[in-house]
Amino acid sequence: MNKRDYYEVLSVSREATEIEIKKAYRQVAKQYHPDLNPGNQEAEEKFKECSEAYQVLSDQEKRAIYDQFGHQGLSGRGFQGFSGVDEVFSSFGDLFDTFFGFGGSRPRSKNAPSKGADLQTEVEINLKDVLTGTSREIEIERDIDCTDCKGKGHDPSHAPKTCAYCNGQGQVLQSRGFLSIATGCPKCRGRGVVIDVPCKKCSGRGRTVEKKRVTFDIPPGVDHGMQLRLLNEGEGGYKGGPYGNLYVVVRILENAQFERQNEHLMTTLNLSIAQASLGSTVDVETLDGKSTEISVKRGIQNDDIITIEGQGLPRIGKKTRGNLYLRVRVQIPTRLTKKQEELLSDFAKEGGEKVSSKKKFFGKK
Repeated sequence: MNKRDYYEVLSVSREATEIEIKKAYRQVAKQYHPDLNPGNQEAEEKFKECSEAYQVLSDQEKRAIYDQFGHQGLSGRGFQGFSGVDEVFSSFGDLFDTFFGFGGSRPRSKNAPSKGADLQTEVEINLKDVLTGTSREIEIERDIDCTDCKGKGHDPSHAPKTCAYCNGQGQVLQSRGFLSIATGCPKCRGRGVVIDVPCKKCSGRGRTVEKKRVTFDIPPGVDHGMQLRLLNEGEGGYKGGPYGNLYVVVRILENAQFERQNEHLMTTLNLSIAQASLGSTVDVETLDGKSTEISVKRGIQNDDIITIEGQGLPRIGKKTRGNLYLRVRVQIPTRLTKKQEELLSDFAKEGGEKVSSKKKFFGKK
């Protein structure tokens, strides 16, 4: 499904300020708010669309990724938007209170289905996995509705009784001066019913713990700390509601040879004095373990940088790769043969330089 440009959705320019984006979202969200358009599926989709646009453009990091890589860049970092209006309300409820003067969620009956909680876990990968992409399998534990009682908590063959204390309302009114405050019923704990025979499988809890193995892909070019969203892999919904989502935070282990700089890599190229002075052809190992031949120019200096294009890391959502940078380190020998010592001494004399006595040259006794 092709997504519209987020700036177009909110009718703002690409240079719009945070205040302008918030103002634009308020106008569009109010126009398509489900409570003001009951039963209108098209309005609901537009409400989710503008909320997704606001979620990205109001976040500096997400907006920068979107400006550079578009929708594909965000999806590569695990961003998928909102699966339903309930997710919008849970994310922006306080904002809607400020915008419109009414809440960000709609009232539900006490026994209505509701979405399960989101879960979060972490996974570690190495730098080579960033180059190629990889897949992982993890085991999670999550709460789900009991399969025997369907989340109701009572034995399937024994129906619960209406709570006489609250008349099945799940709430009782308590008078405090001239105020009446509704609180959860202490007898039925807000359920509205009393369970005489609890479900044996869940001991009346209505929920059980499920262990599940989840397999997922990690895209090439993934960043450290990026979250992957796995839809419907969170905790089970209540009373038949939808599952929550599972968020996997990717941690990238440090590499002893290569240092990451966004999509580029940095490593050290060690050269002898002769190679640095006269120039040379050397083999360099890249992250994928292959060897590539490069030419070193005459007179290269310590800390000079040699660039190998296209041997860095992939860019999220792109086929191109960054560069591999080689930082030159000229190695000074600590021990020399007699012949090497004589040659260096002659080299110094030719340049009019004074050097140490041959007796303890470079630590040699």
